[in-house]
Amino acid sequence: MSLKSWLSIAADCHFSLANIPFGIISTQTRPTPRPAIAIGDYALDLDLFTAHNGFSALSLVQPHQHVFSDTTLNAFAGLGRPMHAAVRKYLQSIFLEATPFPDVLKNNKSVQEACLVPLNDVTNHVPMQIGDYTDFYAGLNHAFTVGELFRGAANALQPNYKHLPVGYHGRASSIVVSGTPVRRPLGQILEDPSAEVKKPILTACRKLDIELELGAFICKNNNMGEPIPIDEAEDYIFGVVLLNDWSARDVQAWEYVPLGPFTAKNFASSISPWVVLSDALEPYRTSGLESDVEVLDYLREKNEKTVYDIKLEIELKTSSGSSTTISRTSGKNLLFSFNQMLTHHSITGCPMRVGDLLGSGTISGVETSERGSLLEQNHNSKTVIKLQGGEQRVFLEDGDEVTIRGVCIGEDGSMVGFGECKGKIIPAVQM
Repeated sequence: MSLKSWLSIAADCHFSLANIPFGIISTQTRPTPRPAIAIGDYALDLDLFTAHNGFSALSLVQPHQHVFSDTTLNAFAGLGRPMHAAVRKYLQSIFLEATPFPDVLKNNKSVQEACLVPLNDVTNHVPMQIGDYTDFYAGLNHAFTVGELFRGAANALQPNYKHLPVGYHGRASSIVVSGTPVRRPLGQILEDPSAEVKKPILTACRKLDIELELGAFICKNNNMGEPIPIDEAEDYIFGVVLLNDWSARDVQAWEYVPLGPFTAKNFASSISPWVVLSDALEPYRTSGLESDVEVLDYLREKNEKTVYDIKLEIELKTSSGSSTTISRTSGKNLLFSFNQMLTHHSITGCPMRVGDLLGSGTISGVETSERGSLLEQNHNSKTVIKLQGGEQRVFLEDGDEVTIRGVCIGEDGSMVGFGECKGKIIPAVQM
């Protein structure tokens, strides 16, 4: 049964009462970034809500109300999942049609006018201060398709692939919020890979690509030298965002041997602005991709439902204004869960910190229409991707705008969504 609110919320709104995602906003009249939640077509400014005694009925949070005046969500996230759950449940209750706290907001027009800001009037910011970013490669279908393109079906996956969550350390400083333009990177490429003498040139990337991913934020520290047990890993996950890990495929092809991705991945990664809490995603847990390999005990989860049934899509809009949905897939298409990624990341004793971000790796289905990167869809430049209006693409051109959307849909039709993760390609700098 869907929750009913006194606030008007459209049936197809990602930010339903069942959701309550957290983010960081600023406005023209109050330019300092501060925490908020998204609800319907509004953001509830938690800094102002606190100043108007909005949490007076929740004694648990009162000693910690200062976290809602910070410029990131790190302090709130660091309070732990029981606090996240209590705050989310309370905020849900004040928006209920039959709210037990009508004087807090429902019948308090002055607080509504002060604290409820139309989403169209807010500027979103990267929600967490991100100390470290690790990108994994847990999308089995993507890994196999790409491996097959370069090494053939027999050697598509490396021997280690199904035994552990493969990953690499990315660049936190270039993670940007949805809507931030993405500049085409410069890099070394080989114009003629078949030439006997390998001599690169410096040029603007010619094979600019996307990677449809999910990202998980960490909300708890572990001590250096102390791995995070798989049974405790979920206590460390604050929530999930959409992630587009932009990729320069021609740069990557030249530089990645022997140490893996570097400048081909460090120029930009876009995330959606609203963090959907783990508790909001709990009803949408499902089983991930099956493996024919039994993982070691330290990665074995008791719960068979380890990933989320998130409906994902990619829209490509060209400079002509034509828009095409080029991929539809699901968050179910992962071989490893965020819990497993976190546990493996820390098995050496690596210290994780509040605000760290884990990327899932590209999420793809089996069919071409379900693939989360252009490289897979164009079969490594062998075919074109047909768009609306007769346009075609192999890789991204300047002026192209990519939008990733994700939403969970309940049995009653209620939505727990992420909104959008959007980025527009602008020309490379002139050297």
